[in-house]
Amino acid sequence: MIKNLILIIILIIFNFSCSKKVVKDIEIKEKSIELQVIETYNEGLKELEAGDVLYAAKKFNEVEIMFPQSKWAPKSTLMAAYAYYSQDYYYDTIEELKIFLRKYPKHEDIDYAHYMMALAYYEQIVDEKKDLNSIMLSKKKFEYVINSFPETDYALDSKFKLDLINDVLASKEMYLGRYYFERKKWIPAINRFRKVVDDYNRTIYIEEALHRLVEVYYTLGLVDEAEKYANLLGYNYQSSEWYKKSYSVFNKLYVKNKAKTDGKKENLIKRKFKSLFE
Repeated sequence: MIKNLILIIILIIFNFSCSKKVVKDIEIKEKSIELQVIETYNEGLKELEAGDVLYAAKKFNEVEIMFPQSKWAPKSTLMAAYAYYSQDYYYDTIEELKIFLRKYPKHEDIDYAHYMMALAYYEQIVDEKKDLNSIMLSKKKFEYVINSFPETDYALDSKFKLDLINDVLASKEMYLGRYYFERKKWIPAINRFRKVVDDYNRTIYIEEALHRLVEVYYTLGLVDEAEKYANLLGYNYQSSEWYKKSYSVFNKLYVKNKAKTDGKKENLIKRKFKSLFE
């Protein structure tokens, strides 16, 4: 009986010693892995500071690939994206950020990732008259940052960038509107000017857009519509040069001519056009 008890005690001591050794081995291994992670990450930082962004991104990617469960993995993916962004490799920046957003949707730096992606799209805007893709993608992403992270500095800068983007989009609409106006294509011209009024009313083009609508509707004999936009222009921008131009549209000669033609039969095109606004 005593021999069996002694044997049990010996076995317990032996197992305990083995367990401690296993735990110690695991701790040593984990420390070794963490040291490798930190070393690789620091190599990436060193190369980034030296200006070799491609090699830096490679080292950051090694951390994410070799040690995906470590706390350094998401940080390394973001750093790879930043490395690419710092030297205008915007396509690679966006691809890295897509990986980050897919793998780490709850990460504490998720706001920064969305903001950087918006910037990467924004920096690719070259000619808004030929390619709207980058403009619309950056606009959508900046709006997401503003709505999802409203209290951050990223949201503040996103609002500023969004205003610039809307100016670009409004400029395009005005360009097309003037083009149609000069060629007396009234309906396409109205559509472009009204888009500026409806969607880009905080841009620098709002005053001209309102005036152009006054001109078009006046030309078509739609006096009520012309007056509506003239009043809107006068109420909000009374000191504007565009308001003065709209005011001159409603001159005595026009009022006199209108009185003479009020009883005349309107042509089919104008009757049809007026019906759209009744």
